[in-house]
Amino acid sequence: MRLRPRTRALAGLGLAVLTCAAVLPGPAAAAAPGPAPRASGGGLSAVIRYTEYGIPHITAKDYANLGFGTGWAQAADQVCTLADGFVTLRGERSARYGPDAKPDGSLSSASTNLASDLFFRGLNDARTVDKLLARPAPAGPGPQAKELMRGWAAGYNAWLARNRVSDPACRGADWVRPVTALDVARRGYAITVLGGQGLAADGITDAAPQPAAAPRARAGGAAGDPAETARKIFDERRRSAGMGSNAVAFAGSTTASGRGLLLGNPHYPWQGSRRFWQSQQTIPGELNVSGGSLLGMPGVQIGHNERVAWSHTVATGVPTGLYELRTAPGDARSYLVDGKAERMTERKVTVPVRGADGRTSQVTRGQWWTRYGPVVTSLDELPLPWADGKAYALVDPNAESLRFTDASLALGRARSVHGIQDALRRTQGLPWVNTVAADSGGHSLYTQAQVLPRVTDELAGRCSTELGKRTFPAAGLAVLDGSRGDCALGRDADALQPGIFGPAAMPALIDAPYAENSNDSPWLANADRPLTGYPRIFGDTGTARSLRTRGAVEDVSAMAKRGGLTVADLERQQFANRSPAGDLAAADAAKACAALPGGRATGTDGKAVDVSAACGVLERWDRTTHTGSKGAVLFDRFWRRLVAEARSAELWRVPFSAAAPVTTPNTLNTASPAVGRALADAVAELRAADIALDAPLGAHQFVVRDGERVPVPGGTEALGVWNMIHGAPWDSARGGYPDVRFGSSYIQAVGFDGSACPVARTLLTYGQSSDPTSPHHADQTRLFSAGRMVTGRFCEKDILSSPRLRVVRVSER
Repeated sequence: MRLRPRTRALAGLGLAVLTCAAVLPGPAAAAAPGPAPRASGGGLSAVIRYTEYGIPHITAKDYANLGFGTGWAQAADQVCTLADGFVTLRGERSARYGPDAKPDGSLSSASTNLASDLFFRGLNDARTVDKLLARPAPAGPGPQAKELMRGWAAGYNAWLARNRVSDPACRGADWVRPVTALDVARRGYAITVLGGQGLAADGITDAAPQPAAAPRARAGGAAGDPAETARKIFDERRRSAGMGSNAVAFAGSTTASGRGLLLGNPHYPWQGSRRFWQSQQTIPGELNVSGGSLLGMPGVQIGHNERVAWSHTVATGVPTGLYELRTAPGDARSYLVDGKAERMTERKVTVPVRGADGRTSQVTRGQWWTRYGPVVTSLDELPLPWADGKAYALVDPNAESLRFTDASLALGRARSVHGIQDALRRTQGLPWVNTVAADSGGHSLYTQAQVLPRVTDELAGRCSTELGKRTFPAAGLAVLDGSRGDCALGRDADALQPGIFGPAAMPALIDAPYAENSNDSPWLANADRPLTGYPRIFGDTGTARSLRTRGAVEDVSAMAKRGGLTVADLERQQFANRSPAGDLAAADAAKACAALPGGRATGTDGKAVDVSAACGVLERWDRTTHTGSKGAVLFDRFWRRLVAEARSAELWRVPFSAAAPVTTPNTLNTASPAVGRALADAVAELRAADIALDAPLGAHQFVVRDGERVPVPGGTEALGVWNMIHGAPWDSARGGYPDVRFGSSYIQAVGFDGSACPVARTLLTYGQSSDPTSPHHADQTRLFSAGRMVTGRFCEKDILSSPRLRVVRVSER
């Protein structure tokens, strides 16, 4: 039976009928956890009420039915993106698209379809997720999480069975197939290990002994400084390569209501399986939560209920580590521990591959496993050759965890920031994020409660290899001596699994006037109350912060001191689009430009360029990245070149000082030749593309929706903009930055005014649907372009008063 939309005129009648399946909650419905529900039988169903911008409010009687409604609604909006992700998880990309094409990076860092398929088929063949599902809670997933997964698969399948796909990306495709609860669990697992085994997919699938390590391939050899490479992997990429965020919580002492405020601004991909999707999930008397979910995840990851709001930011904690193995003499596939040889375990993995002639063949590779984890020959860009009597094994404690959904459910049921802390303590399921929260009682929270390998500073000092002595201080990446049994990770008494830090070790800041994180370490969550004393693997202290962190701390500390804050102030902060880099350097760059003899500078190609017209543009630029900002394009192109060439010591005249971490380094070093070169190159580039030096940003930073350019505000990590946007690579022929790769995604500004209904403004920057035929493909993107947000509808009176209300009942029968 096809689902029948009810118009708002019939909403009252529809609700009267539909409440037979699930009693709709009142505005103050309790969300305290109750007893675990019994597994539902056949005939799952849910009520979905859609409000403006296609936001679904899903009501069901238990977790399986809630999962059903969520799977149905996600499929309706994102079936092609979801189905493509399941192709990845089944290890079928090479058979469909060829082995050499590159996957989108949403579910692992594999560089080719073949590497992706070998990685995921290896996990599937080993029944890795199956075994984790079988573990009893709390070490394994709880019954509610399992029921959500089961229901989600049933809802997705029911939508497929009853609807025709309209999205041209997969319309008529045979790879859009039903899924199982195991597929849903595998998707959550892939997200969980993104910072560990997923980051090392190439190194796991390529691992094989080499006769000898060539000098360029040696770990720490001529190929580059391994400490710098590790820092780049776990620092720069966290903040600028598709997984970053900002979040701030304000305590009641700073707000107009005396209650908490939260602004969350995660920076995630605008395409692929790590897109967010927005909903409200309700089980009357049990759960009532609204927020954003990563596609294919059955719960809400970032959101709020009527008493507490939370967001996540990608943490500095390094969720993986390495053991350097000493291979046995004459046998590279065995390694020594306390002088005794242990044989590696080989896992043969076979993948179907489509050839250039269209025929399918089989590729079989071996993967090698040790007591520590898989052997790897690289970790992202860090080479780890299996040669010269050495090999490297990857430690990833998240590979032993399937508790992410449990953690999300527990956060959704929390009633305060203390409840948030308790939820994190009980579930220990967040793999690579911090949590920032505020509640209706006026409390604020920052905590780095994540699953981390238990590498204490003492253990690193005692067991680091020569490579580890360089990578651990620089980046928190441990490389431990695998030949010594006393270098094992050990176990904290309060940890749910061996080899990880327990909750007592997690850095936390409670009830500070503000608590903020922009993907730097816990140190300056509040600049007036710095956090110290945590192990190096959590993050560093006393080092230079990113410009985004510096700008954020400047902004939110000023807001806290001003006081009287409201949700409207959070919206203004989100769309202020201030560029800290511009504030620090634009005026000096303009002066240096004006001082050039004859107004000419020499570019990297050795050619002189007349840059005189750029001087006034830089001086007049308003230091923002609003779509109408004139000069932002010029400064952006200049600044990217400059920071790529000049290290901090050359870039600034005043160096970093740990005594003034928010304001140093500063003062552009205009004596550096790099300044003139970057300016000449930027001016020459824009002129060659026939782009005016004072062109408004939105004319050259945009996305195309429905055949029209939609200007996009915001700026890059290098510019330090809170509203972070990273466009597609510059393409002069296509007008500049012709698409958005990642950046501001599911934004929420939430406050509490003492009533039963939270005050919420939200925005899903790329819209609910990736289907270009959907009315919700670009509606919120246009809001984002205009700097506007959506009024949240959480309570019954608000949902029922929506002028776009559409009520549907979905079921298996």
